[in-house]
Amino acid sequence: MARRSDGVVVGDALGCPVQFRTRQEVKADPVKKMIGYGTFNLPAGSWTDDSSLTLALLSSIGDRKSVDTTDIMNRFVEWLDDGEYTPFGMSFDIGRGTMIAIEKYKRTHDAVTCGGTSEHDNGNGSLMRILPACIYGYVSGLSGEEAVDLIHRVSALTHGHMRSKMACGIYYFCMKSILDVEGPLKERLQRGVTAAFDFYEKNSDKYGGATEKYGNDELAYYDRIRDIEAFSELPEKDIKSSGYVVDSLEAAIWCLATTGSFEECELKAVNLGEDTDTIGAIAGGLAGIFYGYDAIPSDWLEVIQRREWIEERCDVEAK
Repeated sequence: MARRSDGVVVGDALGCPVQFRTRQEVKADPVKKMIGYGTFNLPAGSWTDDSSLTLALLSSIGDRKSVDTTDIMNRFVEWLDDGEYTPFGMSFDIGRGTMIAIEKYKRTHDAVTCGGTSEHDNGNGSLMRILPACIYGYVSGLSGEEAVDLIHRVSALTHGHMRSKMACGIYYFCMKSILDVEGPLKERLQRGVTAAFDFYEKNSDKYGGATEKYGNDELAYYDRIRDIEAFSELPEKDIKSSGYVVDSLEAAIWCLATTGSFEECELKAVNLGEDTDTIGAIAGGLAGIFYGYDAIPSDWLEVIQRREWIEERCDVEAK
């Protein structure tokens, strides 16, 4: 499991310079390597909130040897207010839902009630940072239900609607399948998605209340990925790369299912345009799990800002 969160950082950094550009704009000047400047006028290898929050979560789990939601939120505050877990000592590219949740936590000091729970609170801000919680659930030997409950709880720190929590749960099952199942990546993704759908369908009545149950009505938003083979045959024009959590999960899985290397997957992800850094980070997390650290292009890794510090954090994750 060593160093698998590096894929998140690399994907984030690859997409950072072209974030918010339309697909047409990116296609006119596609990303072919790790570049700098662009959207945020930062040097090559700069990473954004996706990596910052992932590294804050990873650091909390590594230091505490558990999932401590208060400690995690305290670290999110350090990121927002003090520039901790950033490449240059300042937080930037801050998602609206994440900002609101952290500011609420600063007022209430109640970590578990801060995440938005409305229909409009389904950005990709928890999915982009969820990998360390998924890894923790896996290596701790938790049951499926225990792992999903933990991952939902970590998602809900900033994104508490079931649709957002469910995206994180599906991501977990895909990660688990990649680690547990032999065979091509597309086959492993199918096994993971099938396991996720089976789990949520069997537990649809576990929780009461519109936003606190495993609801088949919410699962229906992910129907397009139920059949990975059919989904992978969709043309690029049918794949959206927005900040909406369903779009983001779909885009990441589509890139994973239609490519054959870490490099190819990540270039495809960021060249979709729009929320390029986050699509790159989400896809990069699972690509890193499947292909491994050594598959990440060395020239990409060499320019990652604060690389040694990141590697120290990821080494803690591996222990």
